[in-house]
Amino acid sequence: MKPVPHATSLRRAPVQRRSAERLTRILDACADLLDEVGYDALSTRAVAQRASVPIGSVYRFFGNKRQMADALAQRNLERYSERVTRRLRQAGEDAGWRTAMDAVLDEYLEMKRTAPGFSLVDFGNQIPVGARHTEPNHRVADRLTELLSGYLDREPDEDLRRVFLVAVETADTLVHLAFRVAPEGDERIIEEAREMLRAYLARALD
Repeated sequence: MKPVPHATSLRRAPVQRRSAERLTRILDACADLLDEVGYDALSTRAVAQRASVPIGSVYRFFGNKRQMADALAQRNLERYSERVTRRLRQAGEDAGWRTAMDAVLDEYLEMKRTAPGFSLVDFGNQIPVGARHTEPNHRVADRLTELLSGYLDREPDEDLRRVFLVAVETADTLVHLAFRVAPEGDERIIEEAREMLRAYLARALD
């Protein structure tokens, strides 16, 4: 099982600070509009108007709204990685894998509840709405292997990557179930998911 490379949806990467700030505004506007109107009604023109940029600036980075959503999903993964890393630093190196797992799950839940547009695109699973592609979960598993292998004092090998992939797929399915049952995520289902993950990971990490 080879790591899935990070795809890029940008036609052109920003070089200057002004260009990077404009890209940030475009993605922020895309995220807000996803929450307001959904993916089907999203348009590049509406994003340009919300971001207060010329439509040509949007097309400089993206050929269509799907590429925008993909880029937003990639940004979500980067921000998620930063949040998990920050939590692990606060916990300290001796906190153990259960603390790491709680950080991984809790930060995902927090982004699902609060990050604009996340409920539709998360890390790429949901666009088009309802699609369930495996590649984003492979990317998440690869990223967690990178982040946690040193913290867990484990080699980032194929066995560890497989363990995280199974855990990510399981958590993804159960968390989506929890949010279908309740808008903020059914706490009983989330706790069941947490216990299942702990039981599974104990076999590989204890």
